[in-house]
Amino acid sequence: MNSKNLTDSIPITKDMNHNSGEHQTKDSNSKSLPDICNVNNENRPILPSASTSNFQSSKSHRLSPWSINIVDDPDYAEIIKEAERAIKNGVLPARIAIGSSGSYFVRNCEGKTIGVFKPKDEEPYARFNPKWSKWIQRNLFPCCFGRSCLVNNQGYLSEAGASIIDEKLRLNIVPKTHVVRLTAESFNYSVHQRLFLTTKRRTNEIVDRHMPGKRIFELEELRSKVGSFQLFVDNYIGADDFIKQIEEQPLPDKAMEQFQKQFEKLVVLDYIIRNTDRSNDNWLVKYVVKPSNKRDQLLQSLSNQQIQSEKQDEGDVAASSSKTTSINATNPNTEILIAAIDNGLAFPYKHPDEWRAYPFHWAGLKQAKIPFSEEIKSQILPFISDMSFVQHELCDEIERLFALDKNYSRRLVERQLSVMRGQILNLANAMRDGKSPLELVHLPGVLVERVRDHSLAGRKKFKKKFNDRYPLFSWF
Repeated sequence: MNSKNLTDSIPITKDMNHNSGEHQTKDSNSKSLPDICNVNNENRPILPSASTSNFQSSKSHRLSPWSINIVDDPDYAEIIKEAERAIKNGVLPARIAIGSSGSYFVRNCEGKTIGVFKPKDEEPYARFNPKWSKWIQRNLFPCCFGRSCLVNNQGYLSEAGASIIDEKLRLNIVPKTHVVRLTAESFNYSVHQRLFLTTKRRTNEIVDRHMPGKRIFELEELRSKVGSFQLFVDNYIGADDFIKQIEEQPLPDKAMEQFQKQFEKLVVLDYIIRNTDRSNDNWLVKYVVKPSNKRDQLLQSLSNQQIQSEKQDEGDVAASSSKTTSINATNPNTEILIAAIDNGLAFPYKHPDEWRAYPFHWAGLKQAKIPFSEEIKSQILPFISDMSFVQHELCDEIERLFALDKNYSRRLVERQLSVMRGQILNLANAMRDGKSPLELVHLPGVLVERVRDHSLAGRKKFKKKFNDRYPLFSWF
């Protein structure tokens, strides 16, 4: 690949001040990032312990340990406890019929859907994927199997990684997602596991009938599954349905401005993580008409109660996100929110360069032709213009997350981060130049690699390279 280097390298990071309350960011009007930047200092290495993860125990790792412990988020932890209580009480997760992976609606004891769980071993190309279409593809058409730019069976990490980027940049469009472990009989386990457990149970029942209180086997639960758990969002509709409605019945100017700002946040997220699977059926829109007086508040409350009752009677766990919402174009008191779901096919380790380009489908919308708003630029540019923030708050956090996987490869993760840093560089330059999302996606792919420079006492520097390989088809 062709590389472009600057003759003068500038330092971009400093030691993190652990006594300070928040991270300092650069001025958004600063110049674009150089091709080569030096990293002055790295965090001191830590001593590995017996419980360290793959990431922490590597000889060259210098980052503090990170785990899947969610006690720092009590609200999220309580939802996980609700799910575990419901499973113990027989309210099992329900498999989602659509999609290419084994994913499940998780409910609480009252039967209300509270989250979506996607196990690692039931992902599109994993061993226990329950969908026959993927089994046929894996076994009969291996040449068409998988996406060559993605790391296989890491969709659950990609889901959680998108949530990290969303939180760090304060986008607030990704439902909170973490990596957790759950066990439920409705998950897809191997036949011999289920048969072995069933045989033990029946044997104990027979023994108990003849010798009450006696049993032969100590029953073990099914193996817990690691995966991503994303909080469920209520009263959203598919983007396709919403776009069709606003084409037939345009929104007020104020509502369209809100939608444009939310849309730009979606663009920022998808572009940074290089989402290879963003179509208009996997992002959702919520259109809320705020009541203007007490009478309207009462009517809205009664209407919501009636809708919820109908959902419970029908037993439709997905109704809250698929129910069509009518748009009231005359009420100025409205709020529009976007939920970016299905982020499992992101964070590639290279730009697509073989058959397919995996374009962003939102690039065909008229909203993509409008330049980024000043509000979004003032929110995002201070973060992505500061390479210290990009490295320590984004890249390092993503690497800690990806280190949870048993097949973790630091070399491969560094390639993923090189793509992400290149996307961030393009995004920052596009915002400064007043470009639109459509113009952004047409920029050439960039890699920003972090390499060690022996002439600078082993310090790290960032080196920019342009991607010189492109896929055969650019339209799908």
